[in-house]
Amino acid sequence: MSSSLSSTGRVAWALLLLSAASGAADAFVFLCAGQVFAGVMTGNLVLLGAAATGAGDEGSAPRVCAALVSYVAGAGCGALMARRWGWPVAGLLLAEAVLLGAAATAWGVGLVTSGADRTGLLAVVAVAMGIQGMVRVTPTNYFTGTLTSLAGRLALGRPVRDDIEVVGRLAAVVAGAAMAAAAARWWPPGAASVAVLAALGALVLETAGRRGQPLG
Repeated sequence: MSSSLSSTGRVAWALLLLSAASGAADAFVFLCAGQVFAGVMTGNLVLLGAAATGAGDEGSAPRVCAALVSYVAGAGCGALMARRWGWPVAGLLLAEAVLLGAAATAWGVGLVTSGADRTGLLAVVAVAMGIQGMVRVTPTNYFTGTLTSLAGRLALGRPVRDDIEVVGRLAAVVAGAAMAAAAARWWPPGAASVAVLAALGALVLETAGRRGQPLG
């Protein structure tokens, strides 16, 4: 029983960390790479539509397209790695952490100096978020459906046991975004590090418990 509880707790904490990584990554690229998102593709589609009509920032269209294409590429690669090539969950998390680490390093040491550099940075983070989206059926980088389902259950008086964890993941997104935004304001070179640390934390949990229940 204790082993089962340990496994369940490990999965729950890993999902919290991945949710925080998502919030941190989106806050970082929104604030530092041109006010578009790395993981929230619904928001990017809205921005693209606004830019196409001239109602929004017309200059954002190339960045939005880069994010969309990169996220799709990341999700596709994640699907191939997990479901065709048989990569373990730890492999996907490692790939995500490496990409986020590369982006954080480039940003932290001052290699991102132009608009094209920022678009490239955005693309790398979006690929990482696409891979994360394939780690587990439980979403950790898009939450509109999660919030909608939670609201419906609560309104009908039909909460489930896992709703506490759902609320925790929603809070983790906010916390991750807040920490990345605080870093962007007070320590700009480290603004991308929050997402990296959260993803690495999830990787450590998966690696430490690889003989238990997998994350995906």
